[in-house]
Amino acid sequence: AGEPAEGRAEGVIYLDLFLGFLRVGCFAFGGSYGAIPLIRDVVLSYGWLTEDSLTNMIAVSESTPGPIMVNLATYVGSRQGGILGAILATFAVVLPSFVIILLVFAALKAVWAHPVTQAALGGLTPCIIGIVMATGLTMILSNLVGTAGHLGWREAALTAVLAAVLFGAKPLFKRSVSPIALILLAAVLGMVVYGF
Repeated sequence: AGEPAEGRAEGVIYLDLFLGFLRVGCFAFGGSYGAIPLIRDVVLSYGWLTEDSLTNMIAVSESTPGPIMVNLATYVGSRQGGILGAILATFAVVLPSFVIILLVFAALKAVWAHPVTQAALGGLTPCIIGIVMATGLTMILSNLVGTAGHLGWREAALTAVLAAVLFGAKPLFKRSVSPIALILLAAVLGMVVYGF
């Protein structure tokens, strides 16, 4: 398994890769983990991987960036048909989701300007802001108190410095701090404070 079947035309391999992973993309519901049984069925039925190599590739796909379906499609396509096989298999597995998103967007665009839709979205905005703020406050408080159950001086100092940078940058420098800069600053401060 893992090698193209002998005597098969190259075009047939590409067609098999496209149709096999198109089937995965069309019928895989429930996220990447829900797609694993379908991927297993397709890959084993074509003889592209053995059971053991599929298990290993699922483990590798989980530890690399990107959805498992896309990673597996790219790997199997590359192994069976080179770069063109990888492109075809990856394209096939994402094509159904792409088409569905376009259709949903087209349907939403037709009702987007409707007053009822705008009212519903206007009502959702404060809810989302509240959820994000509540999550942030919960994380800050749990970080300050920690597992010991008392206020940690290092945690309090880090929180105070980051809050001062976040809220003090705009009045001082007339511009907000980018989230990436704030994350990098938090990482550096964390290494300095907890490294000693």
